[in-house]
Amino acid sequence: MSWRLRKWLTGTRLRKILGIRLGLFHQYAARPIEVVAVEAGSDDDLPAITIVTPSLNQGAYIGATVSSVLSQGYPALQYIIQDGGSTDATLDVLRGFPAGSFELRCEKDAGQADALNRGFTRANGAIYAYLNADDIMLEGALKTVGRFFRDHPEVDVVYGNRLIIDEGGCEVGRWILPGHAASVLRHVDYVPQETLFWRAALVAAPAAQFDAKLQFAMDWALLLRFLEQGARFAHIPRLLGGFRVHADQKTQAQMASTGRAEMARLRNRYASGRFNRLAGFCSHGVFLARHWWMERRHAGSVWGRECAGRSHPKA
Repeated sequence: MSWRLRKWLTGTRLRKILGIRLGLFHQYAARPIEVVAVEAGSDDDLPAITIVTPSLNQGAYIGATVSSVLSQGYPALQYIIQDGGSTDATLDVLRGFPAGSFELRCEKDAGQADALNRGFTRANGAIYAYLNADDIMLEGALKTVGRFFRDHPEVDVVYGNRLIIDEGGCEVGRWILPGHAASVLRHVDYVPQETLFWRAALVAAPAAQFDAKLQFAMDWALLLRFLEQGARFAHIPRLLGGFRVHADQKTQAQMASTGRAEMARLRNRYASGRFNRLAGFCSHGVFLARHWWMERRHAGSVWGRECAGRSHPKA
């Protein structure tokens, strides 16, 4: 199968024709964020969570990012902001938060992966995550994740569904995932980074867990290494994080240049060979079909738009 045919069959043009929303960002007109309230539950013995936010000149958005984390009310949270030398309003915004709300470290770095590695050198939580300085964490996300890890000690990696927001903080799309599929993850990364959490025990060296040679796909590389280690993944069918779409964001700017090249190298390393490519293409198609079916089955309710089934771990 030619690269051009494969690209067309799984690309944005066909997705729009078929109504497949995964991989698309501007899906509908901006509207206020609407999410389902977190269910009541026990908060006893929740694991400590460390979140790192790498920051560089995101003064327009970092206030919303930090507020979304601090407002979680999670009882065992370490929040680290690793700033690479912002020259805009970032530091002024951060000074507006109460002292002791987070750990701030300002130093030059060699890029996002290096900033994350520097931030995680001070991590002391049992669960790790990172949140970019223009994204947000949705209400109740940390307690949902903390309870899940507490109640499922066999699970190593957790992620949820994605809300897409615009520059003004209104929602413009949703990624409702049909569950976890390791066969798909080896070929395509649909895991919403802002919803991703993993056990610290998976990482032998927190200061080197992200590949500093990668500028775009460092989170996918991390997940692929976790797969190689035999980590057990689980998808929580809830909206956990908000991915912000704006003109200056790294994801949009670098996708056309370094992004595709980095992803191609990862595919060649972890899923090379004609059989693997064909199997990945078929798995990808089934995955998108399941997503399409779930979107339409549950389109009539807020809960359905957010969640399409029960959570269950999968290897």
